[in-house]
Amino acid sequence: MFSRLLRALSTDMAIDLGTANTLVYVKGKGIVLNEPSVVALAEVKGRKQVLAVGDEAKLMVGRTPGNIQAIRPLKEGVIADFEVAEEMIKSFIHKVHNRRSFLSPQIVVCVPSGSTAVERRAIQESAESAGAGKVFLIEEPMAAAIGAGLPVTEPTGSMVVDIGGGTTEVAVLSLGGIVFARSVRVGGDTMDAAIINYIRRNNNLLIGEATAERIKKEIGSAMPPINGNGRVIHVKGRDLVNGIPKELVVTEAQVAESLAEPVQGIIDAVKNALENTAPELSADIVDKGIIMTGGGSLLSNLDVVLREATGLPVSIADEALSCVALGTGQALEQMSSLQGVLVSAY
Repeated sequence: MFSRLLRALSTDMAIDLGTANTLVYVKGKGIVLNEPSVVALAEVKGRKQVLAVGDEAKLMVGRTPGNIQAIRPLKEGVIADFEVAEEMIKSFIHKVHNRRSFLSPQIVVCVPSGSTAVERRAIQESAESAGAGKVFLIEEPMAAAIGAGLPVTEPTGSMVVDIGGGTTEVAVLSLGGIVFARSVRVGGDTMDAAIINYIRRNNNLLIGEATAERIKKEIGSAMPPINGNGRVIHVKGRDLVNGIPKELVVTEAQVAESLAEPVQGIIDAVKNALENTAPELSADIVDKGIIMTGGGSLLSNLDVVLREATGLPVSIADEALSCVALGTGQALEQMSSLQGVLVSAY
């Protein structure tokens, strides 16, 4: 009775620790937090202090004075700055867990399928240092598949393509396990960088990450428009010839051209996974098709390009942006039945 009361006072949670955004799912409540994975640090008397985390810190990216840094502690799905990641996780936990309880929360955190044991330990230790009582890990494609409603525990093959900020995870799943997985360092960030490089190379204009992300979301496409240049967007940046601010009109056709390489990287990863899939599971995938999740899957016409490249049905999950968080949350809610999908850092 007392142990149940203690557990009720604790707020168990699932965390989708993404390169671009972090989502927190609280047991019994669903997703309660969705904020950018950004931390603003101020240097005070030679020591770095956390100034802002999440939405507030994101607004500071590219606009900070010399003594303030707005950084992203995760790169390509894994922790690049251990101390800052710990502070970020701690801040997000406190935002959703703002009262003291007798027990530290039990936390399930998702990790990229291609992450090393060292990288997984870093994520686990960051969560523990941030106040977690017990930490469980789940691989991203498994969480994405559960969140998308795929029958991962049944003896049938399912294929998921999860395109996040730092990585694209392609996996074939069956009987509660990952049969084959391929993680490539191509994602939303790669697309943003491709747009920045294209505009700098072809127009001598330097734009920031936030502008590149806006271009991608508003007129980004995985294939060029059938007729003409398609949609257009006005962007501002710095002219690299004379150094003064300048406005430029960017077309959908230009953005599609700039994204050709990252899109091809995703197609190659999917084809590689299909080539390494057993015949029986391949037959299941022909019937059910490929499910796309993650923010990158919302890139216009990416599903069309994948369909043409593979000849298979391709669909985008209903809640593509939050599939990983929802799947991680389900693993927390149904810990007894989904225990087999959890992995160890050691």
